[in-house]
Amino acid sequence: MGKILVTRSSMPPKEEYFNEISSIWDTRWLTNSGVKHQELEENLRKYFKVSNVSLCVNGHLALETILEVFNLSGEVITTPFTFVSTTNSIIRKGLTPVFCDINDRDWTIDADKIEPLITEKTSAIMPVHVYGNLCDDEKIRKLADKYGLKVIYDGAHAFGVEKNGVSSAALGDATMFSFHATKVFHTIEGGAAVFKDESNYDKFSKCKSFGSISPDELGFAGGNAKMNEFSAAMGLCNLRHIEDSINSRKAAAERYREQLQNVKEIQLNAVQEGVKSNYAYFPVVFNKEIFGHNRDEVMAELAKNDIGARKYFYPLTSTVKDLAGTKVNDTPIAKYVSDNVLCLPLYEDLSNADVDRICGIIKSMK
Repeated sequence: MGKILVTRSSMPPKEEYFNEISSIWDTRWLTNSGVKHQELEENLRKYFKVSNVSLCVNGHLALETILEVFNLSGEVITTPFTFVSTTNSIIRKGLTPVFCDINDRDWTIDADKIEPLITEKTSAIMPVHVYGNLCDDEKIRKLADKYGLKVIYDGAHAFGVEKNGVSSAALGDATMFSFHATKVFHTIEGGAAVFKDESNYDKFSKCKSFGSISPDELGFAGGNAKMNEFSAAMGLCNLRHIEDSINSRKAAAERYREQLQNVKEIQLNAVQEGVKSNYAYFPVVFNKEIFGHNRDEVMAELAKNDIGARKYFYPLTSTVKDLAGTKVNDTPIAKYVSDNVLCLPLYEDLSNADVDRICGIIKSMK
């Protein structure tokens, strides 16, 4: 039996990708909004059913550039239960992250706990869609409207996710997507921003290309976050297969639930009503007092059997050293989940036999 990795990048057939990139040798147009870049943006607009999509070299710079576009100041309410990029983007733009706890069902930001954290310094809310589950956008939107705040979603886990037919890309004032190689949809490395107000698309596009207004006019101090043509070509290929990829992930995730749902000593991530998930990850919480083993012991046992797993998200991003000496809100649910969660292997070509093997090891530890 071969090693089972915690994740495995989706890849189109080699011939399809080679065919997609062959024209690049003719045009020699490698970057700066080339033909592939333009085509992928258009195809993603259609896929998301939105009016604008701007591609980036990665999701982190997409998030930082969104913050630049909105020219925010002061505090941004977010969650510590996320990848460190979320928190770093806030800090690196000179803003202060204010951490809100998560709920104990789907582990997204607890919308009922946001309002007490709003002060005169608050300029935005940055919720994080987690594991293919969506934040409570309706409650968050009402709060944002009440206090005049921007809502910027970290949608790194939410590509292709919909609620009642509405794409995650259509939520908030802006949404960032990550197209890293390990994501459900990837461009090798890459990311994108989507804006509610289409006028922000033009400013974002300038921000990611040095702030230049035209070849003859320098504008403002922008950065460099442009996607190259080879990455865009990979995206074009992967987008053709995205529904098959998500359906394969769904089958594996359902197999996990079938095997583990009756193991009452563990906690599975809640299935959200009305949400079409992308099955990005399969997280499980192991409490030693209940299960008999903590997640590190489960991870070690899986590793002994050549099975990878990941403590994701751990540690909480409120422990970033740049925040040392700063008052950080207590977030007990986020701390509990972070200390006990383990993501099991999940990717499109994970077999039922492999899922059964993984679950068999876990159940044997009870």
